[in-house]
Amino acid sequence: MFVRFIVIVAIFTVAVAWGARRSDSAGRGQIYVVQAGDTLWTIASTHYGGDVREAVYRLEERNNLTGWLVRPGQRLRLP
Repeated sequence: MFVRFIVIVAIFTVAVAWGARRSDSAGRGQIYVVQAGDTLWTIASTHYGGDVREAVYRLEERNNLTGWLVRPGQRLRLP
């Protein structure tokens, strides 16, 4: 009886692991090319809802930025 239970649990675990998908949020990340006059704040407020400060932080983290300065033509990965 116990062996059957273990076999059923093992089969269930394998089935769930096989059918599981990787969760990368909403899909592939987008690339944004910085335009003249853009700042991290304007980019974050245009592309994200909610708290803009959180979006700026996420942009900095995702792109390994050490400061707030962005240059026209720079390519940013949007989180």
